[in-house]
Amino acid sequence: MRGRDHAEERSGRDAASGPFRVAITLGDPRGIGPEITEKTLRSAALSGSAEWVLVGPEGVVDASALGRESGARVVLEPVGHWDAEAADLERAAGEAAGRAVRRAAELALEGAVDGIVTAPLSKAALAAAGFRYPGHTEFLRELSGVPEVTMIMTAEDTPLGGPLRMAFLTGHIPLSRVSASLDEALAVTRSRIALRALRDWWGFERPRLAFAGLNPHASEGGLMGDEEARILEPAMHRLQAEGEGIMDGIHPADTVFRRCLDGRVDAVVVPYHDVGLAVLKTVAMERGVNVTAGLPFPRTSPDHGTAFDIAGRGVADPASMIEAVRLCLRFCGTRRAAAA
Repeated sequence: MRGRDHAEERSGRDAASGPFRVAITLGDPRGIGPEITEKTLRSAALSGSAEWVLVGPEGVVDASALGRESGARVVLEPVGHWDAEAADLERAAGEAAGRAVRRAAELALEGAVDGIVTAPLSKAALAAAGFRYPGHTEFLRELSGVPEVTMIMTAEDTPLGGPLRMAFLTGHIPLSRVSASLDEALAVTRSRIALRALRDWWGFERPRLAFAGLNPHASEGGLMGDEEARILEPAMHRLQAEGEGIMDGIHPADTVFRRCLDGRVDAVVVPYHDVGLAVLKTVAMERGVNVTAGLPFPRTSPDHGTAFDIAGRGVADPASMIEAVRLCLRFCGTRRAAAA
């Protein structure tokens, strides 16, 4: 089935009660994205749970065969044809991946799909193809026309018991620029987006947030920096006054994640990339999921890259991709229930 048919078909079915329709971008054709997508849709854990729209170039995945093997409805939304012998393979891969992201976003914005899951792409290939975005998050934000988004990393099921969720105030920037990049307005905006995602997608009536300090021991009352008192504390008080959630306080980064694992908070706001991801990838490397909060539709992805070194060998672990798909379906269900 071609993309031009999806919106027409969507309008002819009961979107409030029928199966969810989820778009999955295949990512970089040279990486493990196609493999983990196939393995995910064959997973018994997802049997009969949705209709799947695979977005990517022809010649990468046989959607018809995958549908027969999985017992699910699987269609391909083609964006060109993959030529593994292209003269500039990097550029060709980036163009295929970028066009897939753009088309998946269009389908979601049209209402032709309920959410999207994105397989890994190469930032270098994306740049080689002329896309000026460092990754999915920034690309999808612009395609959706929203002013700001927040990256939330989560492992809903960890070996330590409870879930581990974290919302990031900054993204892929050098550590030397983190302090200068933080301010009260940014902390409020990105935390507010996280709160609304926890409410509207996860289904928490009044989400509980804890804040990880930037400095050792959360500055120990100002002895080791002032970002906690100057930025995080006023931001936390503003959010508390808005009443969208419950603020649990600012805690040292070396202990705050235990509060999430123990169920005392629903998520932790973290100031920079590695302070959160070092914990997540140590505790639940195979179960991490990336969520882009603030978009007008659910978007999730596995917490790993293209893994070119093992691509084509059939050994890629689909666990994180399975979790990403399951979480996207959960978000679709929460949104449908709220709209009923």
